[in-house]
Amino acid sequence: MKHILLILIVLSFSINLRAQREGLDAGSTVKQEFLSRDLSESIVNIYPVPVQDNSFTIKSTKEISFIKVTNIIGQEIYRAKFTIPQLFFKINLDNPRRGMYLVVILFSDNTRIVKKIMIENA
Repeated sequence: MKHILLILIVLSFSINLRAQREGLDAGSTVKQEFLSRDLSESIVNIYPVPVQDNSFTIKSTKEISFIKVTNIIGQEIYRAKFTIPQLFFKINLDNPRRGMYLVVILFSDNTRIVKKIMIENA
């Protein structure tokens, strides 16, 4: 009887430790996601928001080597690749339709972020 009780206690303890370990792993993943999201917010500014007059400006604290703008269904409407990385760039679009667009920004250190913008008709 004592052996069975001892086995149940050990088994319960190991299950509890495993659950705690898995909980910590999930928590650290969430923290990393929030950290990367906060980091992207401080690195890049896009203005004006919403975009009007078919142009907007991207300002970054990291050097930008590539910019791509796509509509929500993935059709590319703008692309720029820089041989000399930029910290500031103004984009002029050719008569975009009103709606949501994605701006993909690739930095010179090969990291990238994706930002959403809203374009309104002038």
